[in-house]
Amino acid sequence: MKTIYLDNNATTAVDPAVLDAMMPFLTTDYGNASSMHAFGGRLRHNIDQAREQVAALLHCCPEEIVFTSGGTEGDITAINSALLAQPEKHHIITSRVEHPAVRTTCRMMQKRGNRLTELPVDELGRLNLHQLEAALTDDTALVTIMWANNETGVVFPIQDIAELCRAKGVQFHSDSVQAVGKLPVNLRKTPIDLLSMSGHKLHAPKGIGALYIRKGTPLAPLMTGGHQEFGKRAGTENIAGIVALGKACELAQKDLSGENERIRRLRDRLERTLLRDCPDARLNGDPDNRLPNTANISFEFIEGEAILLLMDEKGICASSGSACTSGSLEPSHVLRAMGVPFTAVHGSIRFSLSRFTADEEIDTVCRELPPIIKRLRQLSPFSPKDRAPGAPVERPEQIRL
Repeated sequence: MKTIYLDNNATTAVDPAVLDAMMPFLTTDYGNASSMHAFGGRLRHNIDQAREQVAALLHCCPEEIVFTSGGTEGDITAINSALLAQPEKHHIITSRVEHPAVRTTCRMMQKRGNRLTELPVDELGRLNLHQLEAALTDDTALVTIMWANNETGVVFPIQDIAELCRAKGVQFHSDSVQAVGKLPVNLRKTPIDLLSMSGHKLHAPKGIGALYIRKGTPLAPLMTGGHQEFGKRAGTENIAGIVALGKACELAQKDLSGENERIRRLRDRLERTLLRDCPDARLNGDPDNRLPNTANISFEFIEGEAILLLMDEKGICASSGSACTSGSLEPSHVLRAMGVPFTAVHGSIRFSLSRFTADEEIDTVCRELPPIIKRLRQLSPFSPKDRAPGAPVERPEQIRL
C-alpha cells in the first residue's frame, strides 16, 4: 500500500538532492572541521557555504546564523538568553498557542520567579496587537511569538510585532519553524532579534537547525564548552546536517511562490471536498491568512484518534495536532485557546502538504475519508443521527474539557 503523507508540519521527507549533498560527510569526508590537519580543517569551507545558503533564504548576514540541533534548542536558547543577558528584567510575553518548546520553557521560567504574560487569540486564532502593546513594560525582557502556527497554519503579523518591540526597546524572538521555506522571510526588513528554524520542516534531516541572532543582540549561550559557532554554541559541528540544511534552504528559495501556489490549490481542493462531503465539519483557523500547506478540520462528535487509525489503514498519514504533544490525551491547547467547542476539538485533524504531495494523493483522501467519517458518526453516542436537516444540534456541553 502506498503511503499518502499529509503530516509535513510534523516532519518532511529528505529531498533526494539534500541527501546527495550530505552523503560525502557521512562516508569519506568524516573529519572534524575544528581539526588542525587538512583532512578535517578543509571541511570548514562546507560549513561556511551552508551558512551562506541559510542566510540567503532568510536575507541576513551569514555571521548572524548559528547552527543548532533544531527548533527546540533555538527556542530555549533565545528565551534563556533574553533573561540571562538582561538580569534586571523578569517579564516574558508570549501567546497561548505557541509550540510546546516555547510554551513549556516560558512556564518553566515563570516557576523560577519570572513574570509571564500569555496573550489570548480570537476564534480564528489571531492575536490582538493592542493587547500586546498594553502588556509591554520596562521589565519586559522578551516577546516570543511564532511566525505561523503549527496546528492551524495561522500566520501572525510578525512585521508589526517586530516593529512594536523595536520601538519599545524589547527583544523579539520568533519560533519560525513552520514559516521558513513556506513563506518569504526577509530579516533585513523585519527587525526580529532572534529567530529559530528547523531543517526537518523543509526537507532536510532531523537534528539540524539554526538560530538567527541579529548583530548587536546579546546572547548567553545555552551550550557552553568549545569555540564552535563563534563561541555561541559549543559542540562538534554536525557537518552532514549543516550541509543538508544549506542545500534545503537553497532549494526552498528557488521557486517559493510558484510551489506555494500549487500546494495551496491542492489544499483548497481537499478542504472544499471534505467540508462538502462530511456533514458537521468545520475549518479551524483564519481562512485568509495562513500557511499555504495547512488545513485543520474538525469533524464533530467523533474522536480524532479513531479517524487517524482508520485513515492509517488506508495508508493516509495526518495528525491530530502537534507531533510533540501527540502522546497526550489532552485536547489541543491551540484549539482550546480559540474556543473551539468540545464536540469539535477532539475530532480535529491537521492535514499538511509539501512539494512532494501529488494530485492523485488528494483524490484518494477525498474519496476515502468521507466514508470513514460516516462510519464513525454511526458509532458515536454524541452524533445527532436522527437530526432533521437544519435542526439545531444539541451539544454535550456539560462534559467539560
